[in-house]
Amino acid sequence: MTIPYAETDSSTVQRDRSLLFRSLHDGAGALLLPNAWDVASARLIEEAGAAAIATTSAGVAWSLGAADGDLLGRDRALSLIARVVAAVDVPVTADIESGYADSPGGVAETIEGVLAAGAVGVNLEDAHRGGASPLRPIGEQADRIAAARQAADAARVPLFINARIDTHLLAVGDPAVRVQDTLTRARAYLAAGADGIFVPGVTDPATVSALVEGVAGPLNVLAGPGAPTVAALAGLGVARISLGSSIAEAAYAVARRAARELLATGTYESLTGALDYGRLNTLLGSRPGGGTAR
Repeated sequence: MTIPYAETDSSTVQRDRSLLFRSLHDGAGALLLPNAWDVASARLIEEAGAAAIATTSAGVAWSLGAADGDLLGRDRALSLIARVVAAVDVPVTADIESGYADSPGGVAETIEGVLAAGAVGVNLEDAHRGGASPLRPIGEQADRIAAARQAADAARVPLFINARIDTHLLAVGDPAVRVQDTLTRARAYLAAGADGIFVPGVTDPATVSALVEGVAGPLNVLAGPGAPTVAALAGLGVARISLGSSIAEAAYAVARRAARELLATGTYESLTGALDYGRLNTLLGSRPGGGTAR
């Protein structure tokens, strides 16, 4: 299904945000994305100064009572994306896992929904949960990326497609040739219409450098405790650094720690440093100036 295109004020805003988001991958430093999982986290990340908001599929799924791994479903994912877009004034890129569809046509329908929600970028991964192998065959994934590209082009939105390659995250294949396998996939995905390549599970400088050199597009890595600093990764040529589900994981760790402390000792020290009620309530009670709710 193709959504008929009609120029509106909101489509102009979306296209402008899409061009802005695309340009953020071309700067001197890396684009930094502390991933959000709901409206409150998105607003806090925007307030902290992030140039864009990226959602985390794991955090979104957990917040809605589902496990991560293509189990949330398209409708609930799109509903959350729309709420986040409406809550912030910066571009939003959405983690849509494997596209919430079995076929390229289904991926295209998901992209249409993402665009209708107002997002300007997606992560689309090649993991194949429940498949015969951990990753989709290269040609099959390239067809899914091409369908996503065609859907975005039909809507006249320069959607940034970040093709995620899970060779390293899932430790697929012979470690001796894993970088080359990753680069082979990257070339096919970029040729199919992807704009950038995301390789989670890699932060060691030697591998990152090899990927930066071999990928003919912006490289995204997943960072966290133990990873090189932003300055070090940017110095290697990384264009985009995201935190994935780690902020959500840390937030849930506080919930568990505070509950255990209350139940075990009757004390409340785990709550030290909490955000002020009034500040959060004010932040969520009004939209930032200049925004366009959808």
